[in-house]
Amino acid sequence: MAATKSVLAHKHFRLDAVKLKQAQRVLQSPTETDAIERALDLVISEHERSRRAEAANERFLRSGVTIRDVFHALDA
Repeated sequence: MAATKSVLAHKHFRLDAVKLKQAQRVLQSPTETDAIERALDLVISEHERSRRAEAANERFLRSGVTIRDVFHALDA
């Protein structure tokens, strides 16, 4: 993913306080803002990982490789 310049913006959200505290604990964040930043980073990286996996799967399928079930586990 290309590096982008960070721009801080003041936003006001209505968030579930219990979920926010849980995310803060799970992400081991010292502040609520840091927890939100880390959660957003995780979402972005997971999306990129999924996009790359899907692209690799498409390349694999287009390669024309033949998959054989040598154990006959898929025979029904």
